[in-house]
Amino acid sequence: MSGPMEPGLDVVDIQAYYGQAILAIRGVSLRVDHGSIVALLGANGAGKTTTLKAISNLLGSERGALSRGTITWGGDAVDRLSPSELVAKGVVQVLEGRHCFPQLTIEENILSGGFLRRPSRRQMAADLEQIYAWFPRLKEKRKTKAGLTSGGEQQMTAIGRALMTRPKLMLLDEPSMGLAPIIVQEIFEIIRMLNQRSGVSFLIAEQNATLALRYADHGYVLETGRVVASGTAAELAARDDVKEFYLGGSRDQANDRRGRPTRATA
Repeated sequence: MSGPMEPGLDVVDIQAYYGQAILAIRGVSLRVDHGSIVALLGANGAGKTTTLKAISNLLGSERGALSRGTITWGGDAVDRLSPSELVAKGVVQVLEGRHCFPQLTIEENILSGGFLRRPSRRQMAADLEQIYAWFPRLKEKRKTKAGLTSGGEQQMTAIGRALMTRPKLMLLDEPSMGLAPIIVQEIFEIIRMLNQRSGVSFLIAEQNATLALRYADHGYVLETGRVVASGTAAELAARDDVKEFYLGGSRDQANDRRGRPTRATA
């Protein structure tokens, strides 16, 4: 009989500043249970990236800091851990913009993610082959410099490098940004597979709410640094306000309800 589940990620009423002057997020609370996929939705500038960096304890690199609230992972306070210690405890972030080492090959980029664990050479090789099994496209480009590959391949490389740390929770910042729809679909299918087969939890910051809610269990909507809606993915997808502003719902229909003229479509 299994024991009680280890505590997951708990973010409680956090407030963050940049440069002691710019209030970026205020009163943000969210939870990611083990084995779940959670979507953090909102437009550009809503506070999604700041929230993820607060969880990863990376705000200090941009002269930012928490001024209120608590963040715990597995029951431990995140602010007492360095970013590397947090990675060692299973939390890893894939930053927005597909950060790769452009002059290193795809394989060298992926392998760099495993050094923190100090695995044996045999274990490192086995982990690398597992990444290639999940991302067969990368195996074909393994000897190509990352800077010469496509945006989708760089995003897969960044995720593969993060997976080499053997994470329990992955924080993904805008994984669909700038990618072709077919590549985005492929990446999200891999996210679902990793969640279902390996038990990796995900907190995914996304502007593409339709896509994120298709794969998530739960979601939170941010506006101007605040959580304005939360619920299961199905509940959020069914809400009229979320549909209109985040799921591409018809603004023309909303305008018609307000007595404004609708726009003709071809």
